[in-house]
Amino acid sequence: MEIKLSETAARVLGALVEKEITTPEYYPLSLNALVNACNQKSNREPVMNLDEDAVTAALRSLSDLELAGAADTNDSRARKYEHRLGEAFNFTRPEIAVLCVLLLRGAQTPGEIRGRADRLHHFEELSDVQAALQKLMAREPALVKVLARQPGTKESRYIHLMSGDVEPAGAAEETVVARERVSGSHDGHAGNGARISRLEGELAELKNEITELRQQFAQFRKQFE
Repeated sequence: MEIKLSETAARVLGALVEKEITTPEYYPLSLNALVNACNQKSNREPVMNLDEDAVTAALRSLSDLELAGAADTNDSRARKYEHRLGEAFNFTRPEIAVLCVLLLRGAQTPGEIRGRADRLHHFEELSDVQAALQKLMAREPALVKVLARQPGTKESRYIHLMSGDVEPAGAAEETVVARERVSGSHDGHAGNGARISRLEGELAELKNEITELRQQFAQFRKQFE
């Protein structure tokens, strides 16, 4: 089966997988809950601002591929939605945790996957993440591939292929920087600038996650006041 999800469909699918595991009491999701899950500011890259029409269109495309659809529930008040990756691929829990992180966050190193997948599945060792990645890469067709290591980094990143074999965001810019360094036009400063920009982006992301966690804790504490 050929799969080529849009960016929105990948976000919808990843959100459904995540919420089934992290908040099973609220799963399957209503359309409103699914829109909110797709537009979360934490654990999402990039942050999106999808409306109900965009999410509904993505659900139709996922339904055509038998990857998601309306759930058969006893609640007649609102239609709810679920993913069907289990039926389509028979994933193990480590595999689905890794794929979920890649769907929601884009290209990641094994270390990043291990930390960000902890709510979905606890990986004891980094080698457990790498084993799950290898299984996803060995599927036919492959669902994950390893990217060329970026200049100045120690770990390679992995990206899902459910949206096709596309160049990841930022790769073109990194290629330009690498070529400029070879030609000597930037005399090494371009590489440093790229690394600084990447670190600044990661710092901003951490600040956003901390803010989100503080808000969630404040709401939780109010329940006991």
